[in-house]
Amino acid sequence: MSICIFPGTFNPIHNAHLKMAEFALKHYGFEKIIFVPAYIPPHKEISSNLAKHRYKMVEIATSKNPNFEVSDIEYNSNAPSYSLITVKRLIEKYNLQDRLNFIIGTDAFINLESWYKIDELKNLVHFIVFPRRGDEPDYKYFVDNGYDFEVAPMGYIDISSTEIRSQNEHIETTKGVEVYIKENGLYTN
Repeated sequence: MSICIFPGTFNPIHNAHLKMAEFALKHYGFEKIIFVPAYIPPHKEISSNLAKHRYKMVEIATSKNPNFEVSDIEYNSNAPSYSLITVKRLIEKYNLQDRLNFIIGTDAFINLESWYKIDELKNLVHFIVFPRRGDEPDYKYFVDNGYDFEVAPMGYIDISSTEIRSQNEHIETTKGVEVYIKENGLYTN
């Protein structure tokens, strides 16, 4: 099975996340995109109380696409979400012989060197890097240091979870997620 994982904080999931996943499905011919919401992201300060809400919002946002799946592998760990551990568990679960495809934005890609046991992780995954305006990675550095990656030929989509959390009226996410945010009083100032 040709799969690709899309790990992230998804605080909250928004339309750009969904467009990236849809692009990856079509452009690369994956059979499935597996969203992996982090329980406790190691590189971000975020309340673990939001974990169940973030997970539920990803379920809501992806529910209409039969090629999208949500994994609870990190959510059920109740520990910091290290990509290496998640990737190893998913490789075993799906009995993969090749590298695991891994969607990542340039904002995270430029910080890969600070990730937990990155030298081991980079040997297990093929990164599909989605550009974000303002983030200009030194791709030569990553090539020279043994990273397996390609840059997705998709134009910029300038939506960020930070902006969504700060907005009170117009939210760039699915209607179901928007309703969930309002019903649960999330991201109110």
